[in-house]
Amino acid sequence: MTDRVSFWERIGFRSVGGIAEAGWGRTLVVAVVSFIYFLPVLFIIFTAIKPQGLALSVPPTLSPTSFFGLIPDQFVFTPTLDNFASVFSRVMTAGGQPESTGFDRFFFNSIVIASASVLLALVIGTLAAYGFSRYPLKGNDTYLFIILTTRMLPAIVVIIPVILMFRAVGLSGSYLGIIMLYTAFNLAFTVWMMKSFFDELSTDVEDAARIDGSSEIKVFFKICLPQVIAGLAATFVFGLILTWNEFLFALLLTGPDTRTVPVAMNQAVSSGGRGTDWTLLAAIETLFLVPIFLATFFLQDHLLRGVTFGTVRK
Repeated sequence: MTDRVSFWERIGFRSVGGIAEAGWGRTLVVAVVSFIYFLPVLFIIFTAIKPQGLALSVPPTLSPTSFFGLIPDQFVFTPTLDNFASVFSRVMTAGGQPESTGFDRFFFNSIVIASASVLLALVIGTLAAYGFSRYPLKGNDTYLFIILTTRMLPAIVVIIPVILMFRAVGLSGSYLGIIMLYTAFNLAFTVWMMKSFFDELSTDVEDAARIDGSSEIKVFFKICLPQVIAGLAATFVFGLILTWNEFLFALLLTGPDTRTVPVAMNQAVSSGGRGTDWTLLAAIETLFLVPIFLATFFLQDHLLRGVTFGTVRK
């Protein structure tokens, strides 16, 4: 007697036997949902490669290609890379000569500030998380909650005392000041994330290493740390995204030489007094996505393991 196959199994929405690869039905649904989520990003990229006059054209130009005649010609535009060149050098005033916009410096600032602050938070937070996990104090949960409260307050609540402190110690407009501030705000997230990864590790191997004479430093670096590489990658990417997109602190605490891309974007809103240049703004946003995309792409294997770590109990 053969097993009956249900309708949902027949169309690929349910596995025929236990856990298996997703059928074409599930794959199709995931592809459609993913495309819907990616559509705004695709719209920005297409706007970045449009000629300036077509950004708000009616009827709208939707695609750089007709896809073998599937899209009518009135909805097709000729792509250009001029907008990306204008990000770094363009005419600022009518009849003037092209001038440097300084965006090469702004991108450098964003990369240095975001990377340095996240890496510092990762080093300090990982050590703290290991201590909270392996050597809990009396009232351990209370200390962890106090650390978490530093992320509960909106930036607008703490910005005034932070500005006053920065001015008092002379850190306004400096790399050191903004990196220290971002590191402090990323610490709570890092400690909580990494503590959860350390809590999932079995302590049997660590105890065996201690019995064999390994020091605590060796246990941490040789046994524990290699097992939470996925957690480090996931924490790094999430922290990088939070810092990369931060606007308020960067707006009020950076100077002309330390300004980041989110703050500098308002310089590109108007183009020579002719109104908002949407294609230029889209080009900046497209370039702004590239570092985060590359970091996520190269860490995707660890990232997938990191975000699912501990979800399945043995």
